[in-house]
Amino acid sequence: MSKYTQIFRGTAFSSKSSKEVQILKDYLFCINADGMIEKTVAPEHTDYEALLNTYQGKENFHQLADGQYFLPGFVDLHVHAPQWAQSGTALDIPLNDWLNTYTFPIESKFSDLDFAKEVYEDLVSTLLANGTTTSLYFATVHKEASLLLAEICAKKGQRGLVGKVVMDDPEQTPEFYRDADTQTALADTEEFILAVKELAKSTKQGVYPVVTPRFIPSCTDGALKGLGALAAKYDTHIQSHCSESDWAHGHVQERFNKNDAFALHDFGLLGDKAVMAHCNFLNDEDAELFAETGTAIGHCPISNAYFANSVLPVAHLHAKGVDIGLGTDVSGGFSPSLFDNARQAVMSSRMLEDGVDPVLPAEKRGKPNSRITINEAFYLATAGGGESLSLPIGRLLENYTWDVQIIDTKIASAKLPIFDVNEDLNDIFQKIMYLVRPENIREVWVQGNKVHNRAE
Repeated sequence: MSKYTQIFRGTAFSSKSSKEVQILKDYLFCINADGMIEKTVAPEHTDYEALLNTYQGKENFHQLADGQYFLPGFVDLHVHAPQWAQSGTALDIPLNDWLNTYTFPIESKFSDLDFAKEVYEDLVSTLLANGTTTSLYFATVHKEASLLLAEICAKKGQRGLVGKVVMDDPEQTPEFYRDADTQTALADTEEFILAVKELAKSTKQGVYPVVTPRFIPSCTDGALKGLGALAAKYDTHIQSHCSESDWAHGHVQERFNKNDAFALHDFGLLGDKAVMAHCNFLNDEDAELFAETGTAIGHCPISNAYFANSVLPVAHLHAKGVDIGLGTDVSGGFSPSLFDNARQAVMSSRMLEDGVDPVLPAEKRGKPNSRITINEAFYLATAGGGESLSLPIGRLLENYTWDVQIIDTKIASAKLPIFDVNEDLNDIFQKIMYLVRPENIREVWVQGNKVHNRAE
């Protein structure tokens, strides 16, 4: 029996740091039975030829074709799974109206498990086809449908981190869509955690339960405190929304006389397995608290353009040592693609730096040193997401999972403009990040298993 389950050969792009991309030209990636990268071998390495001689031509040897490249699978830190059913609609109204008029009604339908199954199966397949190998999901208040989402991730081979949403405050949530009461919300959450942990025992790529208060405005103090205690008891991941918009940020200040970040911290809801979506209105003290506790930000640039009333200062927060990854925020963000969100992250940062109001003089229009590069956006979509979740994902290096998307730059219907056979690989990387569409994503692998294959 050979030592490695599979060997892949080809050129890969992986983040060396938040600003620098590492090009692994013609490397061999040796994958073990657990779906981990046990060894990466450069062409000049002494083992390279011996490994080629042993494995080439065998069924478990995968050679990339000309014009194909490996990227790490993307890590989406913020997906509202039930909202896939309303993606692309109702994006032009204020956040609070959007929630009450469109979003809560559609989420309430997930008490119907047939409907939930149809939407969730389609969503997980769509995200895999877009190169997303790990997703952090908000489900709904329904325990059964939330567990169904975790089961669908397990079955389709995606690494799913799933939260049963808690929203128990009758003042802020509609009667037709909320937890029955605080006790029920906490009991359902605990049962959900135990059921997902059981499911995880038989899921190679991992599924994880996530403690999920929707956001402070929709939860009572009792629920927030109880959820913090459950997260500590079971050492789970935690997710919520934090300081997203003027309205949400203001609500928490009025209620607790402090910012979201500190209120969440008081309830035990920050930590190195916690990801807070948006966070546009963090001040420097909030950011320092995030850095100190290891709490990460799920940056959702497309959604922010619609609902956040601002641009997240990514460069400033990174400089303060805050972990940041990327999220689509389906359906506050209309696109299920992290390629689209990486592009928007760069564009939004340029607008923040240069300013957008032409009436102001150039030097007063923007916020200096705010721009990020496509290299940094790639880092957010991959390694930054892995660090945010404290999981060994998002890099194509030894002791990381084999989560990859195979990108084909030559596919007829979506050919990338590469006309020089010796084109600089940095330039090819940038073209991939800016121009790839789902058609270019030929195969997707998670934990050493092929989970998506696009037919010719």
